[in-house]
Amino acid sequence: MSIIYTPQQYKLADKAQENFIDADEIHQILEAAKSPHADDVRRIISKSLNKERLSLQETAVLLNADSPELIQEIKDAAKELKERVYGKRIVLFAPLYVGNLCINNCTYCGFRNENKDQKRTTLTLDDLKLEVKALEDAGHKRLILVYGEHPKYDANFIAETVKTVYGVKHKNGEIRRLNINAAPLDVEGFKTVADAGIGTYQIFQETYHRETYDKVHKSGPKKDYDWRVTGLDRAMAGGIDDLGIGALLGLYDWRFEILGLLRHVNHLESVFNIGPHTISFPRLQDASGIDVDSKWKVSDADFTRLVAILRLAVPYTGLILTAREPAEIRDEVLQYGVSQIDGGTNIELKGYSADEEEQNLDKEQFVISDNRSLNEVMDELVQKGFIPSFCTACYRKDRTGEHFMEFSVPGFIKSFCQPNAMLTLAEYLEDYAPQSTKEKGYKLIEEELANYEDERFKSRLLQRLENIKSGTRDLYF
Repeated sequence: MSIIYTPQQYKLADKAQENFIDADEIHQILEAAKSPHADDVRRIISKSLNKERLSLQETAVLLNADSPELIQEIKDAAKELKERVYGKRIVLFAPLYVGNLCINNCTYCGFRNENKDQKRTTLTLDDLKLEVKALEDAGHKRLILVYGEHPKYDANFIAETVKTVYGVKHKNGEIRRLNINAAPLDVEGFKTVADAGIGTYQIFQETYHRETYDKVHKSGPKKDYDWRVTGLDRAMAGGIDDLGIGALLGLYDWRFEILGLLRHVNHLESVFNIGPHTISFPRLQDASGIDVDSKWKVSDADFTRLVAILRLAVPYTGLILTAREPAEIRDEVLQYGVSQIDGGTNIELKGYSADEEEQNLDKEQFVISDNRSLNEVMDELVQKGFIPSFCTACYRKDRTGEHFMEFSVPGFIKSFCQPNAMLTLAEYLEDYAPQSTKEKGYKLIEEELANYEDERFKSRLLQRLENIKSGTRDLYF
């Protein structure tokens, strides 16, 4: 896979299921990159625009480029790179919380065991079916199931809920891809979950700074830093090659966390020959009963900037932005590199079927800042020229892990994913969109079709679009 990247070597050797984060090394790299020269910043930007992943040292230069002029150049480059690699598509999904029982005491989380105000709920399989039906009726095709950490939510329970969700089909609705955000498992547990047919398995380290990690994780199995940081190594050993990493920004210095994420990318590349499929970077939000030092709060200016830096650092890795962020911030950073967002989000247990508008933090993990419906998000994306996508073709065609990278690097993400995005958009327009959104959506599709120079491929795409209008579903390249 040398055509994709050559992992760097850092102080701690990258070995399977062993810690790879050296906090002193990351601090030293950040310190050495202070007050960078503009020429160095532009040289690194140029390297990224050549679709090459950046090292920690190079990323640290961008992180320390504080002048407004250089920050704007970073954002402009990220916008250009995103267009080159991903085209105009934005993947949409919804989170579905299955249970908020938890045996951890994490000071930043409303689910923490010590929070006696939290109303504890675990969806029954019938509850789960009602939630999925409500999501399908809105137009969703991709979900991420979220679980607290509790013995009840073991690998067999996760597998059962996955199979239940896949079995719910209402009208033209179906869930075609299920991702998982849950506690780290052992290798056998990951095998069980893999056999259920999941997509990505997400494990957020929350903070890569061990001292801070120990402070904010007061008790419970999540307090074990090494078990968590090596969790995705075990997922790989268990047969899951589609992985998602993340850090919760606001627990420690955001610059350190960005390098921690990149160090994790390098570890997975070095040991398994593939990087993560996605990176998440949620900002800390208010939650029931939380107790967190506000010292490390990330400003809007720094947040929009760090998204652009992440895009330049990892050209081929998906970046996920959730409804934790307000609509105006989400709309801005979509330009700089975000490739996946949620829409119509409700993180209250049983929230989709109940359709309650008021948030109740005693029933939720944290505050949601973007309360737009799925169609409102779809409509605004279309108006801005983005192609909303529910595509899951890569997972049905086994384009995951190393195979996905082989396709993505030569530019096939854009070649395959953009037309597949149009096909799933057409499905949504036919089955769920109000007339105004339908008209805008088809106008966008027509504009995109006009840009196709390959008449043979364009003809095939047009035929599939006509088939969708005639009632055929789930067409893809």
